[in-house]
Amino acid sequence: MSAEPSLRWGILGCARITRRGLIPGIFASETGTLHALASRDEAQARAWAAEFDIPHTYGSYEGLIADPGIDAIYIPLPNELHKPWVFAAADAGKHILCEKPLALNAAEARAMVEYCRSRKVLLMEAFMWRHQPRTAALQRMVAEGAIGELRLVRSSFSFVIDPGDWRLDAARGGGALWDVGCYGVSTARLFARAEPASIRAEARFAQSGVDISLGAVLKFPNGVLGLVDCSFEQPFRCEYELVGTEGVIEVPDAYLPPEVPLARLHKDGKTEELRFEGGNQYASMVDAFADAVAGGGQLAWPGEDGLAQMETLDAILAAARPA
Repeated sequence: MSAEPSLRWGILGCARITRRGLIPGIFASETGTLHALASRDEAQARAWAAEFDIPHTYGSYEGLIADPGIDAIYIPLPNELHKPWVFAAADAGKHILCEKPLALNAAEARAMVEYCRSRKVLLMEAFMWRHQPRTAALQRMVAEGAIGELRLVRSSFSFVIDPGDWRLDAARGGGALWDVGCYGVSTARLFARAEPASIRAEARFAQSGVDISLGAVLKFPNGVLGLVDCSFEQPFRCEYELVGTEGVIEVPDAYLPPEVPLARLHKDGKTEELRFEGGNQYASMVDAFADAVAGGGQLAWPGEDGLAQMETLDAILAAARPA
């Protein structure tokens, strides 16, 4: 059930993900209204406001956060800015949807979760792919034994990054694991329905200190294995695979689905193409967040899940670094 009245959103910054993700998502949602956009380049904020018909703009993040017409704030800023602006938004009583990864490390994430809890505001990590109808359908298939007992979750996400991209800066929370490998970790945790008991990893590091290619093996207490690989120097790949004792489900375009999301079920020597309900996964995330606000905070994946994710990311990166 959709929340009423609509949730009024403010966005901090004109990031790429804002243009292709949350702005269209809010417009496509049943519950969201885009009230304001802030940028330290106010001219850019005004240009976007004219393009998208956004009622209010601010030349500072502080100005937007202070706007009493805003209920929730989306933070798509570079990773080193997540914690201070989550704190500022929480102080203003705003609910917060924060881009992944939630923080620079688990210690920061823990402080953010505890601070938002103390201020009685919701905090959620913006893993939009978890809100796809396809994701929910595949969870049901696995739970119902469509591929037997789940034994392996394998994920690959890679692309060739621009040499000047901020995500190659270690001080800003850069690295392939933080940027795209986190999706595979999120996938393994979701389908294993547990946190990993042991972790092994290897990586290739750039001179800047960030991981540019990384592979990790996660072993969960229930025996499920997670294989995650990610890279800033390999051709574009975006897929995951669920392997059970009786079958395999391949999921192409895993985190950036087409209009009609697909998967392939391999079982008993046959391959079946599965088609799923489409729709805007950002809109589904916006509506789920609004429903939680209206319902008193019942998020499927609250800030505590983002903290558990950061703990796993920290452990993977520590395992991959040379002793």
